[in-house]
Parts: sequence; structure tokens; C-alpha cells
Amino acid sequence: MLGEAATTEIARNRDTQGFPQNKDAAHSGKTVAGNARRETRKKSGRKVVAGENYLALTHSTKKAQRLAGKSDKRKLNRG
Repeated sequence: MLGEAATTEIARNRDTQGFPQNKDAAHSGKTVAGNARRETRKKSGRKVVAGENYLALTHSTKKAQRLAGKSDKRKLNRG
């Protein structure tokens, strides 16, 4: 999210027009976010980005709940 916000702000400040200029703004935003991630990891001593992110966890939980709900309905229909 930081990379997206930085890229948007850089693009607005540079008044970018066209793909090449926006590509350069995106690269600059990526650099800002990468530096922030590395600095945060250095200061905190912990990883900032984990193998599983929040969305993956919430989606898998919701999917498991949906599947459990379907199996419950199947049991009711058989009975």
C-alpha cells in the first residue's frame, strides 16, 4: 500500500504523462516502499512481510466456512 501511495504522489508531483513517465514513477514508488520495509525490519528486528498475508488468511477462513456450511446442508438434505 505504501508503494501505491508513493507512486501516486510521485506521479502527481511530476505531472507524468504516458507510459514511460508513469513507469519511472512506479519504479520510484517501489524504491520508497522497499527502503521503508528494509528500514522497518532493521529497526524492529522482525520481518515486515510474512509468507502468508492478511488477505490470504481471511480468504482461506471464509472458504473453509463456506465449505463447512455446504457439507452441513448436504447432511440435512440426506436426513
